[in-house]
Amino acid sequence: MSSPSLHMFKGSGPRIAYFEWGAPGGRTVFLIHATGFHARCWDKVIAALPAGYRAIAPDTRGHGLSEKAGRMTDWSLAARDAGELATHLNLRGAIGVGHSKGGHTLVQVAAAAPEIFERLLLIDPVLLPPQTYRHGSASAQPNEHPVSRRRNVWSSWEEMFESFRGRYPFSLWQPDILVDYCRFGLVMRPSGEGYELACPPEIEASVYLGSSNLDIWELAKSIPVPVTVIRAQSRAADATTMDFASSPTWAGAAGIFPKGRDVPLPHLTHFIPMQDPALVARFIAEPDAMA
Repeated sequence: MSSPSLHMFKGSGPRIAYFEWGAPGGRTVFLIHATGFHARCWDKVIAALPAGYRAIAPDTRGHGLSEKAGRMTDWSLAARDAGELATHLNLRGAIGVGHSKGGHTLVQVAAAAPEIFERLLLIDPVLLPPQTYRHGSASAQPNEHPVSRRRNVWSSWEEMFESFRGRYPFSLWQPDILVDYCRFGLVMRPSGEGYELACPPEIEASVYLGSSNLDIWELAKSIPVPVTVIRAQSRAADATTMDFASSPTWAGAAGIFPKGRDVPLPHLTHFIPMQDPALVARFIAEPDAMA
């Protein structure tokens, strides 16, 4: 599939950048990336799809080339943006694909407007155990979260790539996907000297702080379309630190959806699309695919 075209959309919130691959009229796939990522992380998944697909992937608010909009502890905002974009594009019967927080986002969109989707593929989604939502997130500030201290300034994407390529879990990614993550994950600094992360660390940290604020399960029960949940290796029950490589997905998640299907992938980490884009493409193209 050829390189994507870049578009901008302004709904009721910030300006949203989105990319489109393929021609209108093809089988449509609507893809939502994970926290701290961007739409071009889907490039290799989309390249692995069979001929005849059209793919649309936004940079969610605060990420990539989309407008920065302050703290993002309210997870309903990204879903509102995605739903407005899907409506603007008149999507009907699309295949919805969401990774990590992107999966949570798609559940919200599908609950509000199920006609947008034929089915959903949720890739290690941030769908937490029901009791988690009863407590809500702690009152910590984004600048107190360890992610807020990520290195933000780089001389080039190549420097970022060389810094990350040998570091776990990036060392498990396919190198060309790590290139995309770095190349399209930096923007020029306002001074014109050097580059900074397209998702500012404090914005990324604020997203993590909102992970248990919006209870997803009543929405999940209302979704009439088939939902496949693919899950990575489980997080250790006694884990005391944030482990980005293990799964945040509650093991019972698929059973909440009326037409849910659970596919464990314990040989992979949370970064399934970065480790095996061809497998993700197969799950997109084949409704009943198994690992």
